[in-house]
Amino acid sequence: MKEINIPYGQTFITYEFERDNSVNLILPKENTVDSVQEADFVKKALNNCLGMIDKNLFKASECTVSIALNDLTRPMPNHFLLPLLLKKLENENISPENITFFISTGMHKKLTNVEIIDLLSPEIANKYRTIVHNCENEEKLTYLGKSTIGTPIYVNSEYYENDVKIVVGHIEPHHFMGFSGGVKSAVIGLGGRKTIESNHRLILDPHAKAGLYYSNPMRKDIEEIGKTIGIDLALNVVMNSQKKIINAFYGNPIQVMIAGIEASKLACQIDSEKTYDLIIASPGGYPKDINLYQSQKAITHACAFLKKKGVVVLVAECKDGVGNRLFEEYFLNKNNYQEVIEAFNKEEFRIGPHKAYQLALQLNDHPIFLISGMDPRIVKNMFITPVNDINEVFSLTKDLFPVNPKIAVLPYATHTMHTIREGKK
Repeated sequence: MKEINIPYGQTFITYEFERDNSVNLILPKENTVDSVQEADFVKKALNNCLGMIDKNLFKASECTVSIALNDLTRPMPNHFLLPLLLKKLENENISPENITFFISTGMHKKLTNVEIIDLLSPEIANKYRTIVHNCENEEKLTYLGKSTIGTPIYVNSEYYENDVKIVVGHIEPHHFMGFSGGVKSAVIGLGGRKTIESNHRLILDPHAKAGLYYSNPMRKDIEEIGKTIGIDLALNVVMNSQKKIINAFYGNPIQVMIAGIEASKLACQIDSEKTYDLIIASPGGYPKDINLYQSQKAITHACAFLKKKGVVVLVAECKDGVGNRLFEEYFLNKNNYQEVIEAFNKEEFRIGPHKAYQLALQLNDHPIFLISGMDPRIVKNMFITPVNDINEVFSLTKDLFPVNPKIAVLPYATHTMHTIREGKK
């Protein structure tokens, strides 16, 4: 008998497997750190700026600073990062009234005052001005022309107008952006709807996939837009599966990305020659499994380890349900996932439906089961099979597998990436 704990919301679900040798537990490389070490990583990064930075960056009279922060859908250790970053700005003689935090919501939901305090801490929230971005409010956006591939560049006006522009985030594999982090927090997080949708059209490109950075057209577009906006500095961390900081980087956003990607690969990439019949995958618990819209990333990572028609079992609490109205509604009045694919290919690109299309492609290759807190009727409407536990999956799929199927568990799927090798360009 083999017991495996799988993250589910802020707890775990324990499953028992009868045949130990038939189940592989695939974990990212763990780096054990304590809070002192985490803080030391950030301090070291702030004292070792990467790349060339203008020595007069903070010297403008009454210098104003914009700081872009990820919203609650990203597990950010702001309790370490923000006090140390603010201390550095204080050493540059930047007064608190000249520092503004921008919550990079992209096209996610607006945060409540309670959520803002949770994100920043009461001390910071009460001392510093905070703006929650709204991608729909074009009156609060500045237009900066188009990128090389034609993406219209809209950015939060107040963020853009301040003297120094900083992004704070984390670097890890992203299921179509290659890697998260860097200027993405401002380009997408503080961009206009037109910018986000135009960039995300590139999801159809075969190089728009997890683990690709230099050849990823979405990421290249974002880096170009970041330069157009004039983002000066990035403070990014790399975390382990327990959301602990195992490295940090500060400085020129491109240099931060390059260094951070290498550190992320060391933590996340798994060399595996096996292809499995069934993968049980969790995004890694809260907040990564806050809704299905975010949890889908775990399906993308799981599929890389599967045989054709191998089965995915997603274990995700999804306490906020689907998480995107357009994503959910795109499945309505469709009889099967093939109709989702056909409809998407005929229509103008939109955010939300793009995730429905991606899910439909995954369903075309793999049966998908979901263990969650969602209404089973909603799950079925999306052509996913809702189940209560793993045994129910085995019962429903027993005719799909050989006598001894190869099974793997990815408890931290979004932090576990099948090795992808890419030349630098």
